[in-house]
Amino acid sequence: MKMGMSIKQATSGAGSQEPEGQRLSKRVMQQMGCSRSVAEQYIEGGWVAIDGRIEEEPGARVLDTQQVNVSGDAHLLDLSPVTLLLNQPAQCRDPFKLLQAPTHSATDAQSRHIRVLQRHFKRLLDCAPLPLLASGLAVFTQDRNIARRLHEDAATLEHECIVEVSGNIDLADLASLRHGDVLPPAKVSRQNETHLRFALPGTAVPAIAAQCASVGLKAVNIRRIRIGRVPLSKLAEGEWRYLARGERF
Repeated sequence: MKMGMSIKQATSGAGSQEPEGQRLSKRVMQQMGCSRSVAEQYIEGGWVAIDGRIEEEPGARVLDTQQVNVSGDAHLLDLSPVTLLLNQPAQCRDPFKLLQAPTHSATDAQSRHIRVLQRHFKRLLDCAPLPLLASGLAVFTQDRNIARRLHEDAATLEHECIVEVSGNIDLADLASLRHGDVLPPAKVSRQNETHLRFALPGTAVPAIAAQCASVGLKAVNIRRIRIGRVPLSKLAEGEWRYLARGERF
């Protein structure tokens, strides 16, 4: 009986141990004399370091012996939602795995204005999903206004795609592609002997392969290069950049 009580007491004591240290947000509150929400914003904004290392998680534990520093130029003005533009590879089943700091394009002009933070990869919405066969421009945003725009205007907002096909383009009835037998009316032009250019509503992108098949062509690859007024440009495959503040779909 005593043995059973001892085991129970030992188990209870082990389960009630508090995590070592205190929450980083609490430490920042104490140092800055600010509210918890403001402390969390400083941390998530990338302005707080533990022993010289940036920490973006308010719930991180910090020991009394560790040094916590808040950057002298810390501010709460750079907490607006972001939009990420990804050059998504074909057959990509989980594009969110590509949205991380190492795959940020070195040519992103926004690097002068935006610091890459972990919070930029949270609560992202995939606003214009690509078919599995397709590659190219994909949009992920935290901005609900942009998400609403791409969703509500999908039937009218123009998407431009370059489609590699197999089959004889010379014999294909390209006129029927433009008249909307399978898709809504689209702008279709020949790029060369193996590629067609489609400019059509976003809702029609998943049906491009079927449209090509209707005129005896097989879509080998579909690459989206523009959504509205935002182009893919020279973004390398598998890399992403920020949507610039002046860019509009």
